[in-house]
Amino acid sequence: MKFLLVDDIKLVLEEECSLLQEVMPGCQICSCCTVAEAIKYVRKETFQVAFLDIDLGNSDMDGIMLAKQIKEIQPGIQIIFVTGFKEYAFDAFSVHATGYLLKPIQKEHLQRELTFLYGEEYTKEKRVRVQTFGNFAVWVDDEPLNFGRQKSKELFAYLIERKGAGVTTREACAVLFEDGAYDLSQKSYFQNIVADMRNTFKSRGVEEVICKSYNYLAVNIDKIDCDYYRFLEGDAKAINQYNGEFMSNYSWAEFFVPVLNQEVEPNSRQEDFL
Repeated sequence: MKFLLVDDIKLVLEEECSLLQEVMPGCQICSCCTVAEAIKYVRKETFQVAFLDIDLGNSDMDGIMLAKQIKEIQPGIQIIFVTGFKEYAFDAFSVHATGYLLKPIQKEHLQRELTFLYGEEYTKEKRVRVQTFGNFAVWVDDEPLNFGRQKSKELFAYLIERKGAGVTTREACAVLFEDGAYDLSQKSYFQNIVADMRNTFKSRGVEEVICKSYNYLAVNIDKIDCDYYRFLEGDAKAINQYNGEFMSNYSWAEFFVPVLNQEVEPNSRQEDFL
């Protein structure tokens, strides 16, 4: 596997090369300090991934522009931007970047980006994968997870939105049953829903995903790969996946769409930066 690294600071380039070799022993790396050098190599060699600094101080061409030229020469190449400025993540839309890394690159973040591209061999496996953009869906070991009750699935969706924060029985019932009376019958039904949800995960050997104690429910976010969580972290791939829909099968989730839209609204982004 062959990688292209471009950064105008030689010391940074050397550190990135060393880290990439550590994560992927035996890979081939071509490192360049200038745009002209990078384009020369792209014209004569084939690369699977290009790691590009966005702010190339020694050139009148930035990493976004360079990515566009590289894509014209090698349309199949994957682009991962590397920069010290988080707000640049949104500019990745223009070249359909695969990933985005903040400087200084952390080993676990590099492993995560390569895992998105080539599978779980580069980082610790997360068996549970959750999709929130569009309709809500859950997979375990890349197999769809089928809940015994639709309300069990909806409860898990609500816990996902809570991002690891705990909820009480009353709070969860208010979301799941809206105007229904919070009485003994409803609480008993809710306990059946909780039991079904936990048993569903237990049947697949991933019961640690649910944290439960007396009148408390939450998800263990460290055990879950979720597009929503990666979006909030500024991950370019997750941002590209967002289509303006969030858990569309649940009416309560529509209230969160404006918040997500604001995250990708250009004017809002610019104001936040200023």
